[in-house]
Amino acid sequence: MVAKRPDGIFPRIGTDTYGRNLADAIENTSAELGVVPPPRQAIIEGLATALPDTEIKGLIASRSGKKVLKPSAFRLVQAGEEQVLLLMCDVHGAAVVPWDLNDRTVSCWSPPVAEASQRVKDLIAAELALNEARKTAKTAEKERESCRRAAGNDTYAAQALAAAAQKHEDADRRVGELDGERQALLTALGGRRPRPVVRAAEEDGEPKAALALAEQPYDVAVHMQRYAAENLERAGKTRGYDLAESLVDAGQLSKGMNVLQQWQITRPDGTVSKLWRLAAVTGNNRALARLNIFRVRPEHLVTGMPQSLLPMPKGKKADPELLLLSQREILNRLSDRLNEAIAKPETEATDPSVRAGKIATVSAEIVIGCTKPAALEHVLRTLNVNDHLRGIQPYDEDARLIALFATLVDAYARESLLADALAEAFPDARGADLLDLVGVRDALTANGPLDPLVPLVPAGDDVSPAVLRDIAVRAITALVFPEIPPETPKRTNARTDTGRFWPIVRGTLQEPAWSQTKARTAEARTRLWSAAIAQLFLHRGNILSALGFFGVPETAKGAGQDPRSLKVLLLGAEAGDATAWAALVQRMAPALIHAPQPFITAGQGSEAGDSRKGVRRTPKSALAALTLAYTATSAPGVSRALLLAFAKAVLEHPDATQPPKAEDGKPLICYGERHWVEGWTPITAGMVIAPDTEGRPTHYVADKAWFDETFPVELGHPAPGGPGSTTTSPTAGTSTNPTAATVQGAPPADPHDQLAALRRELPARVELVEGGYQQAVDSAHNLLMDFEEAHRLRVQLGEDALPAEQRIEWMEKLAKVRAAAQASVTTLEQVEALILQV
Repeated sequence: MVAKRPDGIFPRIGTDTYGRNLADAIENTSAELGVVPPPRQAIIEGLATALPDTEIKGLIASRSGKKVLKPSAFRLVQAGEEQVLLLMCDVHGAAVVPWDLNDRTVSCWSPPVAEASQRVKDLIAAELALNEARKTAKTAEKERESCRRAAGNDTYAAQALAAAAQKHEDADRRVGELDGERQALLTALGGRRPRPVVRAAEEDGEPKAALALAEQPYDVAVHMQRYAAENLERAGKTRGYDLAESLVDAGQLSKGMNVLQQWQITRPDGTVSKLWRLAAVTGNNRALARLNIFRVRPEHLVTGMPQSLLPMPKGKKADPELLLLSQREILNRLSDRLNEAIAKPETEATDPSVRAGKIATVSAEIVIGCTKPAALEHVLRTLNVNDHLRGIQPYDEDARLIALFATLVDAYARESLLADALAEAFPDARGADLLDLVGVRDALTANGPLDPLVPLVPAGDDVSPAVLRDIAVRAITALVFPEIPPETPKRTNARTDTGRFWPIVRGTLQEPAWSQTKARTAEARTRLWSAAIAQLFLHRGNILSALGFFGVPETAKGAGQDPRSLKVLLLGAEAGDATAWAALVQRMAPALIHAPQPFITAGQGSEAGDSRKGVRRTPKSALAALTLAYTATSAPGVSRALLLAFAKAVLEHPDATQPPKAEDGKPLICYGERHWVEGWTPITAGMVIAPDTEGRPTHYVADKAWFDETFPVELGHPAPGGPGSTTTSPTAGTSTNPTAATVQGAPPADPHDQLAALRRELPARVELVEGGYQQAVDSAHNLLMDFEEAHRLRVQLGEDALPAEQRIEWMEKLAKVRAAAQASVTTLEQVEALILQV
């Protein structure tokens, strides 16, 4: 006998038959419209189990013997170059999970690197151990108090009290140790969690219009979902009204867009559950507020609902450790409980059954098809960004700037100029024409790995995380501060030729005309650059620490980046090239800001006097001091070896997986805490050991105190021609006489010092020449291959030869190149002879 369906405002979810009918209708409609539907399993398990059975009936119609969606049930929208099919329906009020990828909380996530994921697992284990230790300490405290209040003064009672006190002391010490380990792990994570990476779900090896998260352990999934919800709640507190109370009073007044997403959870017993759920692309705060009103936690929906929270009807035995994985079972039990509660006259107004009455079902738009599933996440993220940028709700400044940068990258792509802008910024790229532009957009906006940037790495350079991050920084700089062509001699009141790229920046950021570029525009553009760069680093510093790096000239005419790679700049700095060091400092700047111990911070000190808040130090001052330290004679504690060792460590520190260790095994402490007795900062991965004047590691970790002491403010303001002036070292590849590079009026340099300096610099110069010749040889080989292919195709097609003038011009150019190469061979032979005499 079939049980009578309970009455109430909270809906019942349909059976599998309804789900299969809905899947048939969506697949048939998608085929007619030429879009790719979600996986069939996603529709049956994730979408149909969130809709009331009566709602599914109203969505489906029969035509020519097959089920399709009614015309009023869907709409096809254009999102950039892609089309998205949306299902318009009413879903259960507790059926949608907040999306982890909400752009309002983007600054709460760090880049998705494997080391950070492992640290999350370690953090979870440390938190569990800490909770157990606190329970033990609480129990030990109760035992101690019990012994203290016990009657009697005999020896046994005194011994018991001493034992209880010792036990409590040991428990407290253990709590302190575990709390220190937890704090160290949080510091290593930069106080954030790695951003979840989603990909297009697949069915039979083909991408579909749904998303899927990578497989993750149960405790990690719970931790990450709670973290996402906490940060979303924190961002929602800036509203001028209480969203939950608004939903209770008036219901949901606007639709939200949702997408089907799969969570793959590895259980403690080794089994893997693959759960399909609806995730809110827009309206994340509303989705979370609805769950709070229903008193349902988001992590329970995506990892399994404990049956103890939604017990079975009376008279049926329940397993308290059972997790409900079926969304239909969860929502039906929830609806039954709420319907039963609201029917009771004694139910109070604060009960969820009463408060959730107006959101028992909510209107929603659900993605059920798209033209390019591989780009679905990017399309949905863009819709989320646009929805927020046009909205009236408060927007965190960092998140707003990151959203604006994502819009800027999309503007370049929309105008088909993203590849051209990157090719112009990287003239030595090994294959700028081979870029995967979708992957490049994800890499530059920190929504995916940096691997798609490999074609921009110069030929012959090794591909490493530090190199790819440097490429990403240079690419972001080129897009935010694009070069414009030189001004024509014709003088006009307003410049008209601003190149192909500057109008994109102006239109996206809504800047004034080029002639009106002023300090305010430069500061706004620098903030945007700094927020975009910050996404590339695990430890996120203050984005205001970059103010002053770019001024009006860079904003109006372009950043003017040095095209040399990191490898060439390091070799150039080692070879004595001051321009290479200056360019290297610019490349180091983001890593100096976003470090576990930041070396450059937002403006500090007092403009009124040093006695109030210390020496005034702006970010630009710190960068200038580090740049001038390469050639300064007024910094006796700074050497080339120290600078190069510091530069290499800073560029590599974001990729460190283990805390630094001293060579002799002694413990390290931060330089600024060397006089402290206790309370030292934990040493975590990514910290840099301070080098000595010989470039060897010391027993201190470099921090702001070490940086300001080594590169003081005065170093960035040398007096012209005075003792603080510097000698300019010859650039790499220049045969300038070192004795000529002295300050006017200063005594000539000691020949012994000159010889020692040359011996230090010559190995790097030899390697630079070797790299230059190898690049020339590769270019000549590629030219030969191109001409051979052109000759083969001409013979195959029977085409006429090129005009004689063109061939003669090419031959003359190559003859000059060959003559220069032969002359350089003679020069190298002379160098080989001199090597034996040095």
